[in-house]
This record gives sequence, structure tokens and C-alpha cells, in this order.
Amino acid sequence: MDIKTEQQIVEAAKTNHAAFGKLFDAYYPRISQYVLRRVGEVAPAQDITSVVFLKAWQGLHTYEWRGLPFSAWLYRIAGNEVNSYFRHRKLWPISLDALFEEVGFELADDRDIEQECIAYEDELARHQDFVAVQQIMLGLHIKYQEVLALRFFERMPIKQIALVLNKKENTVKSLLKRGTEQVIRNFSERKAL
Repeated sequence: MDIKTEQQIVEAAKTNHAAFGKLFDAYYPRISQYVLRRVGEVAPAQDITSVVFLKAWQGLHTYEWRGLPFSAWLYRIAGNEVNSYFRHRKLWPISLDALFEEVGFELADDRDIEQECIAYEDELARHQDFVAVQQIMLGLHIKYQEVLALRFFERMPIKQIALVLNKKENTVKSLLKRGTEQVIRNFSERKAL
């Protein structure tokens, strides 16, 4: 969608819910993929993406067109929601005995686990490097996670990343360089093990 059409749809969406639906349809796939790549889990990513569009819809009346793509605003909301998710995420350990008592959950016997491992071995081999990089990224400071995800997962140019994160282009370049160096160093260390 070109910038002029987008501006018209954004202005119409302030009073017309169907127009917001067009924005939702246009940007939901990109935003949900960005969130999924940042979070790494489908259910939380879906929840976060829903919150992003709810907040966008609720705050649309305050949105001022400044010649920037509407997606920059959505990515900023999404980044904030992902960061909030990681800040507030609590992991609660659960007993396997409690799972069995509450819902009848039992671990599969060794033969089932072995068969599952064999069946998925090829698929897992293709994704090992991606998973390793994603885990390394989750261990980085949020400022590096954001720029790396936008640059390499969303394939955004540096100028657009600067707009989304409200940072100078040189700052984005610096964050990309340092973040990439950390990922490469950590990835090399993992491979050496």
C-alpha cells in the first residue's frame, strides 16, 4: 500500500471501524511474525499481537500523521509489548504428579519418546541454527534484540528501524554492529562445544 493511500485509510479509520479493518488485514501478518520471532512461542505471540492491535485501535484518535508509514507505529507498539512481556513473564514450576492428578497427564514411555525423536530429527536439524541464534538473541539486552529482529527478521532498512525505534540512524548502525558481534561470538562458542 502506498503512503498516500495509507494516510487516507488511517484518517478514515479514526471514525470508521471498517477502515481500521483494512489496516489490520494489511499489517497483522507482519506484526504477528515479528512478535513470534521475538517471543519464540505461538500462544504468547498471538496474545501480544492482539494487544498491539487493540492498543492501536484504542489510541488511533491520538495518532498524528507525520509522513511515516503506519507500520512504524505498529512496530513500536509491538516492541514495547514484547519488552513488557519479558519484564513481567513469570515461570511457575509445576509438578508432573500434579499434572497427572489434575488432568491425567502422563509422560510417554521411552519407546514413544525415541520414535518421536527419530521422526523429527531431520526437521530439527534444519532449525537448530535458527533456534540457537534465537536463544542467543533472547539473552541479549533488549536494545540489541529490537534492532536485530527488525533488521534480520523483518528485513527493514536502517532508516525505517530508526523511525520505528525513534533513534538516530548511526545509533541503529552501532547497535546492529554490537548486537551482531555478540550473536556471532556466542554462536561460535556454542558450536565449539
